[in-house]
Amino acid sequence: MSTGVETKKVLSVKARELLKSIPKVDEFLGWLAADGEELTALVKEAVRETLEECRAAILAGTLRSQGGLAPELLRTSFTAKLARRTTPNFIRVINATGVVIHTNLGRSVLPAEAMARINAVGSGYSNLEFDLATGKRGSRYSLVEELLCQLTGAEAALLVNNNAAAVLLALDTLAKGREVIVSRGQLVEIGGSFRIPEVMARSGARLVEVGATNRTHLRDYRAAVTEETALLLKVHTSNYRIIGFASEVALAELVELGRQHNLPVMEDLGSGCLLDLSRYGLMKEPTVREVVAAGPDVVTFSGDKLLGGPQAGIIVGRREIIERIKQNPLNRALRIDKFTLAGLEAVLRLYQDERKALRLIPTLAMLTLSQAEIGAKARRLTRRLRKPLAGQCRVSTISTVSRVGGGALPEYDLATVAVSLAPEVFSVNELEERLRRAHEPVLGRIENDRFLLDMRTVAGPEILRLANTLLTVFGVPA
Repeated sequence: MSTGVETKKVLSVKARELLKSIPKVDEFLGWLAADGEELTALVKEAVRETLEECRAAILAGTLRSQGGLAPELLRTSFTAKLARRTTPNFIRVINATGVVIHTNLGRSVLPAEAMARINAVGSGYSNLEFDLATGKRGSRYSLVEELLCQLTGAEAALLVNNNAAAVLLALDTLAKGREVIVSRGQLVEIGGSFRIPEVMARSGARLVEVGATNRTHLRDYRAAVTEETALLLKVHTSNYRIIGFASEVALAELVELGRQHNLPVMEDLGSGCLLDLSRYGLMKEPTVREVVAAGPDVVTFSGDKLLGGPQAGIIVGRREIIERIKQNPLNRALRIDKFTLAGLEAVLRLYQDERKALRLIPTLAMLTLSQAEIGAKARRLTRRLRKPLAGQCRVSTISTVSRVGGGALPEYDLATVAVSLAPEVFSVNELEERLRRAHEPVLGRIENDRFLLDMRTVAGPEILRLANTLLTVFGVPA
């Protein structure tokens, strides 16, 4: 009868024998060279990782026989590691969450027209900062400034890399070292715990809070104005609502107060909207043109939320103020690149025809889809799944709600249709994980022990790919 010590000794001997059987790096590389594999540094690193994994498995006791070191198994492991090293980390996913402007999934989907312009300017040289009319150095801002002024009614415009940068740049230019008055109920926090007071502190401006969380009056602003006041700031609370016993000062009233004291007025609009979406059944959001018409000196907003373009911060307003902001040295550190500029110009041009914008800008198209149109997509997917997944997953369609997302139209529900999956061969959590780890990941949501695929955010051409991915995770031939 063997003792525990003897068993340990036998296992150690086996382990030593297996360790000696692991091929040398040069031997493994010789196999690959014989197969015509180019022995790049990446290949060599994948070989070393494969062999090191074998050593670790032997020492951990999970690899216990020579069969685990068979050349075909080692090559399979090597191939997987090499593929992982050469596969991009930044990949496309299918968004079936129903959140249209999904911050974690890249926010707005760009229209084909924008992608075509990005490809055109990125695959060759461009007139990014060259004036073709004069043959001299030009400004990248001039390429879209006239277009932005036309769409918003502003005198001048400037672009930076996001709206937080736009706010930072404007505050640094207009109020550094001085006071900025803002309502306490407008001290918003955006994604990533980024707060207006912190942006203001970075700009060098000093925050002066007025009013209460739920109610602020014009007299609160007036009482706070001193010789140290540099700016009156209004922040549109696009990512939350205060309801009930609440009030805030209208922008036009704030503008009038600013004129009385010779103070500039700025509105951080957050999610810039160029169309009145209430005409299409959505909640009313102030458009940029409406805000500009109220007379503030500066308005900032995002290019990648309700506007439906690439990530950008847009600053519009009075020419004299915008020129001062342009001259700020910080502007160079925050400017947009040629790809963002190309994509944004293409999106803005679509807005010159409202019907075209609604049809071709994916964010607007998804937001204004009818429940009947979404239901048709849900039925297409259901027809592809029900029969092949019979006995493995119960497939049905349900009415539910989508969300706008991106900090826009908070708590506003959009009626939608989802495909409901109730797996019978493994848990709904395992289904979520399998879809998340698929070759083309699929993101949905779990509700009441079912996995929901909200078809509002699934594009028509994605339906077949989505169906094939689902069949694959259930082990059914696609």
